Amino acid sequence: MLSDAKLRAAKPKDKSYKLSDGQQLYLFVTSKGGKLWRMDYSFDGKRKSLSLGPYPLVSLTQAREKRDDAKRLLAEGVDPGVAKKLKVKANIEAARNTFEKVAREWHEANKSQWAKRHAADVLRSFERDVFPALGNLPIGSITPPKLLETLRAIEARSAIETAKRIRQRISGVYAYAIACGIAETDPSEKVGAALKPMPRKGRQPAITDIVELRTMLAAVDQDSARPITRLALRLIALTAVRPGELRGAEWTEFEDLGGDAPLWRIPAARMKGDRERKDEVGGDHLVPLAPESVEVIRTVWKLTGSGRLVFPSARHLHHPMSENALGYLLNRAGYHGRHVPHGFRAAFSTVMNEWANKHGRPDDRAVIDLMLAHVPKNKVEGAYNRAAFMERRRELAVEWARLLVPGLKSPAALLPLKRKHRLGDKRFERQTKGVPHLRLVKS
Repeated sequence: MLSDAKLRAAKPKDKSYKLSDGQQLYLFVTSKGGKLWRMDYSFDGKRKSLSLGPYPLVSLTQAREKRDDAKRLLAEGVDPGVAKKLKVKANIEAARNTFEKVAREWHEANKSQWAKRHAADVLRSFERDVFPALGNLPIGSITPPKLLETLRAIEARSAIETAKRIRQRISGVYAYAIACGIAETDPSEKVGAALKPMPRKGRQPAITDIVELRTMLAAVDQDSARPITRLALRLIALTAVRPGELRGAEWTEFEDLGGDAPLWRIPAARMKGDRERKDEVGGDHLVPLAPESVEVIRTVWKLTGSGRLVFPSARHLHHPMSENALGYLLNRAGYHGRHVPHGFRAAFSTVMNEWANKHGRPDDRAVIDLMLAHVPKNKVEGAYNRAAFMERRRELAVEWARLLVPGLKSPAALLPLKRKHRLGDKRFERQTKGVPHLRLVKS
């Protein structure tokens, strides 16, 4: 049997030679001084040789362990040489299956089930918070501590909810990888309990007194913000739609603005909700427009009517205005922490429900919820009611505007622009020609 002393003393000769350790294991010493562990064996009637690695990188003890492992495979009817090649191939393939590669495959396989905005958000969250730290690592090599380190970095910027959401998305990637045979376990299962708990959420700040609301809107009117931003705030106050629904508004969504029943038809695909809600047939949110709302829209048309978006970004006309624009406007007016753009929904609900109770109309509560696009628990009833009570909804919209706008500047007064920047009546009529639902009567 060999010893480390004999192995170190082995010198190259004119011809390569073997130093036997017994049980088919030997050290092959080349004429150039290389020392290689090998094992001879027979499989399926054929003589074969298995390379076990170089000495001293592979020690004598390790070489004997490798020999014993090969013998166990032979006893099970497995060719150790083939098993070695398959393992090497599997290791190479595992290295190629990085987390980023598999995550993108998972995203591609699932994005058809998601709304486009959600699909984009999922991929963006990985590109921003996960791929820089884990993207190049083989997906099967990522440990719970390594994953926790990545999520802790997200928590460190006070994005606790984001960290939890990304952990769930990572778990989805691993479920896909396990199903494909690329990974065996999901390390994200172990880290959920180690993440920080969600802070208790309070309600979004909202002023619900009608007099204070008018005072706030009057203060906003005095701000030096872009006219388009002030008009957007006026319209969201009048319609109580969600800020995202307002920002993404397109001119083609408005109907009969010059008629008796002006309407804003917000496509179901732009509404808040899951994919089922966004794909719902007849699921558009119908917003009846009071005359005051139409006046705002007519005024906005003079600024952006030649484009697709009603409220575009100041820098990129094909992008919606910033999601922070309305909030900053309220903050500058002195209402930071007191009212946010989404707060107009709470204000509308509170004021109009109180008004309905005062006037003996308790059934208006369901109509008000419908105007806010609140999805009822009974989805069948919800789909049926999308266009219901339109006459009463229009009456409530008019009453809300009547309560809200007294004492405020007219929308036209919010356009401190030079005449050359405003569309004249003739140009206005020319631009609306061929778009019947946008034709407006002259004021």
